[in-house]
Amino acid sequence: MNEPSHLEHQRLPEPASVPPVARFINPFTHFLQQSTTGGILVLVAALAALVIANSSLWPHFENLLHTSLSLSVGTLHMQSTCWHLINDGLMALFFLVVGLEIKRELLVGELRTPRKAILPVVAAVGGMVVPAFFYALFNHGGPGASGWGVPMATDIAFALGILRLVGRIPPAALVFLAALAIVDDLGAVLVIALFYTKTLNPMALMIAAGIVVGLVALGRQGVRHPLPFIVLGLALWMAVLASGVHATVAGVLLAFCIPAQGTVEPDRTLAWTARFSEAQLKTQNTGNTIEILADGIARGRSPMIAWEHALAPWASIIIVPIFALANAGVVLNAKSIIHASGEPIFWGVIMGLVLGKPLGVVGASLLAVRWGWASLPEGVDHRGVIALGLLAGVGFTMALFIADLAFGPDQRLDTAKAAILAASFIAGGSGFWLCHRWLRSAA
Repeated sequence: MNEPSHLEHQRLPEPASVPPVARFINPFTHFLQQSTTGGILVLVAALAALVIANSSLWPHFENLLHTSLSLSVGTLHMQSTCWHLINDGLMALFFLVVGLEIKRELLVGELRTPRKAILPVVAAVGGMVVPAFFYALFNHGGPGASGWGVPMATDIAFALGILRLVGRIPPAALVFLAALAIVDDLGAVLVIALFYTKTLNPMALMIAAGIVVGLVALGRQGVRHPLPFIVLGLALWMAVLASGVHATVAGVLLAFCIPAQGTVEPDRTLAWTARFSEAQLKTQNTGNTIEILADGIARGRSPMIAWEHALAPWASIIIVPIFALANAGVVLNAKSIIHASGEPIFWGVIMGLVLGKPLGVVGASLLAVRWGWASLPEGVDHRGVIALGLLAGVGFTMALFIADLAFGPDQRLDTAKAAILAASFIAGGSGFWLCHRWLRSAA
């Protein structure tokens, strides 16, 4: 899909001449700015994890992941491992970005009105319930019963990255899949908070609730500087970590406390910017014109969007690939493959993602259209919904995350990992092929 072109006055200014070093660096910078970069890097990291897991480096890599780390500040003492810092710490930042995306969609995006939200919401609910049902068919009452949440989630970076690689597609198809994945992420967060929390610490929960109240009060009192939110956000993460609820939920809670509006309304900011720029063009530049302009614009900038723009590249380019490198490794040999293929967990995940996801997404979408609740996205017919439903079966990052919560360091986790990798490959490949056939021709 071609990126939307900016109007001439929206293009950012460029230097008159490009320095030699910039000519060398610019191709790498351009690559990191592409919408598909995150998915590519996650794929590379996952392949690297598989290679390491099936080589002599694996014991050394495991020792590195489980290296004990400690931090002491006064009487406060924390001890953890590299692996836990990745899954509990870095992934909390990833969930912060997820929460910001959800909040933006609810306030100004495709989920802001019931009419626009109904189709992706219904499709996402169907795409969560049906895969969980398929998984339960294979594992009800068995040792893998707790993994019913594994095939529920869509990996938004992978799914959207694959869809963009298709080429020219109806823009509404991309919007539909993105909104579906956002709702899917919200469902995954709720599942993690409600069903994968084993023990609770009431005192820590009360402290976390008090911090959330404090964060909301900051926003209502007009505080927009990020530092107070960062400090209280760290305290919230520590309280949630101690409460027994998974620490990543703190990221979502913090996201919903970040103010959506600046101290000045956007329309007033734009009007002031136009007047200021026009006046400055008629007078001599005093040297601090850009600083005054930047400060004025900052007052009208949405902290919610500013945080998302600042953190999203780090999440997609660094955090998620590191998570994949630390969690996607699984030993693949004849013995392990035969063992995995005989396990109900393996087939529950495979059938949930590859069959349950598209059935749930397509079935719920077509019912919503048939009952008159919504209409199909512009340029997308029934076949296009099937293709997008298959693509929603790519459940890599969130599926691996929930699998770890469900099974922990166990043979069942390795079985689930193998199934997630296989299912995501099947769903991604078949979804790409069908999108190329049925969506590309409709554009």
